[in-house]
Amino acid sequence: MKKITRDQARMFAFDWRDEPRLRVAAGEEFEVETWDAGSGYFRTEADLAIPSKRPGFDRNPPLANPVGGPVFVEGAEPGDTLVVDILSMELEATSWTAAGPGRGPLGNSTRWPGLSGGYTTRILRHEPGPDGSRGKGTVRLNDRFAWPAKPFVGTLGVAPEREVLTTLDGQGLWGGNLDIDLACPGNRIFLPVYHPGALFYLGDTHASQGDTEFSGTAAESQACVRLSLNLIKGWKTPGIRIETPDRIVAVRVDRPLEAAVQGATEDLMAWLESEYSVGQADAYFLVSTCPDFVVRIHQMCRIGKLSYVTSASLSRALLLGR
Repeated sequence: MKKITRDQARMFAFDWRDEPRLRVAAGEEFEVETWDAGSGYFRTEADLAIPSKRPGFDRNPPLANPVGGPVFVEGAEPGDTLVVDILSMELEATSWTAAGPGRGPLGNSTRWPGLSGGYTTRILRHEPGPDGSRGKGTVRLNDRFAWPAKPFVGTLGVAPEREVLTTLDGQGLWGGNLDIDLACPGNRIFLPVYHPGALFYLGDTHASQGDTEFSGTAAESQACVRLSLNLIKGWKTPGIRIETPDRIVAVRVDRPLEAAVQGATEDLMAWLESEYSVGQADAYFLVSTCPDFVVRIHQMCRIGKLSYVTSASLSRALLLGR
């Protein structure tokens, strides 16, 4: 099986000028071995998020959040849609999260001196599940708190049309640093194609994350991701879409937060109209009156140029009358 190995997965921008690391046929399975967002720096709780000690933090923006790619998909052309199927994720034994001065929304808070007065790193353990895999096991913060692992890909996307954007805070309709936990095994992600070959990148894998990623750092983990990339020829998705076994999900990246929520909702309404034959008025009323309509905030970090990532979704059962 074709693979981007970890030593090859150290790209820090979405750049259409990059030489492809891998060429695959549509539907061909391959693997990407990812670094965590800290490029392997955080190994023990003595490794603190002090910028002067972190490799790559002498650059502006920092060389953080590495990804593997680009992957060239044979036959992909501008105006197509790339369909990303994440087939499996095998986590490494640990993940990390960190706090400290200037980090996240409470990094300069006098109300929370335990977060802003010094640096703290936690190494989370990944305990295997009944099948022996860590991806279906438990994430343990300490002796008191543990929860089921929910691995997902935090950063994925294609090279955008014109810009060269960093993997740290680059986002858009083409993907990027989304930190949306629905980019996980079993779900299907739709992205527009802007360049021949699509030029797909992936990295920043997480063992788990709470909604909004409030501190700015999830359970950051290395992983091996198996996936395939398919094409819808001649149709360009108007935005990021995700299909789960149970729901259709429209994703929007924007600021302020209310713009992201409204944008995701309108994108979902447009999806209902174009593919489920729902009239505009009924779509409008549906998202306002049906408790099955759900809005989630996946990323709300005030870090760099990051925008807010939201989703709006409805169940397939509702739309199919089941």
